[in-house]
Amino acid sequence: MTGFRPLMLATLTERRFSHADWLFERKLDGMRALAVRDGNGPQLWSRNERRIDESFPELVDALGELGGPRFAADGEIVAFDGRLMSFARLQGRMHLTGADRIAATGVDVFYYLFDLLSYDGDDLTRLPLRERKRILKGAFDFHDPLRYSAHRNADGEDYYRLACERGWEGLIAKRAASRYRPGRSKDWLKFKCVRHQEFVVGGFTDPQGSRAGFGALLVGYHDGRAGLRYAGKVGTGYDERTLRALRGRMDALARDESPFADPVRERGAHWIRPELVVQVGFSEWTTDGMLRHPRYQGERADKPAADVVRETV
Repeated sequence: MTGFRPLMLATLTERRFSHADWLFERKLDGMRALAVRDGNGPQLWSRNERRIDESFPELVDALGELGGPRFAADGEIVAFDGRLMSFARLQGRMHLTGADRIAATGVDVFYYLFDLLSYDGDDLTRLPLRERKRILKGAFDFHDPLRYSAHRNADGEDYYRLACERGWEGLIAKRAASRYRPGRSKDWLKFKCVRHQEFVVGGFTDPQGSRAGFGALLVGYHDGRAGLRYAGKVGTGYDERTLRALRGRMDALARDESPFADPVRERGAHWIRPELVVQVGFSEWTTDGMLRHPRYQGERADKPAADVVRETV
């Protein structure tokens, strides 16, 4: 059980429930990360199988100091803006390396662990979730920046209402007896307080007036044999630094033809290879499959473009 392995993923649902056979955890708004150690120094892996040790050296140090010699643990790296988790604030750390550059951001990060895949050489994935969490709680000496992701038993509905009142992203409901199985699973369910998901960027429009970089991102999602489906344009949520940085990234991915399976009729459109993934908040899907009131929230360098699909109930 060394190195990267595929992660277990939750399924979106609109059903809210309470049940004695389920656990309910806070939905963490950050970057999914797998921590692995096998006698040597700990490793941190992103969801898309990329080593991220150099971007989060304080977390690697904490894992080495506060964990045992052999483990594989699942969790999420987050940053805070006040009392709320902020993916936008985490953006300032995700691509940086080097102690001086990291320190200059002033962004503190924390690593919440919520599952344990192996410990002391034993494969735990076939154990029930409740047992894995019990072992996890005793396997690490939890001190900042390493935190244990607590859960509530049975009472999902009241906890969901509390989560939304506190401005959280939502909850993850997990079947207490479930094994750890890589891939999307209905044993883990997402209760969202706000709507957002990842999209693939397939192009952009020209900036207007004094705006720098670009006007809007043209985004979509994969739909099996149908290819990359167009979901609309995202024109808000950027600061000038982001506009310029994204434009530079997109110019390096330029292509002549649209990557979308659907016709896109946007004036001043430029096309790129569909490799860039961004997170977008929105109010709802329209009846014709477009995003209503979309707003850019950040780049998702931890998620492969090929895995981006429309999240449906």
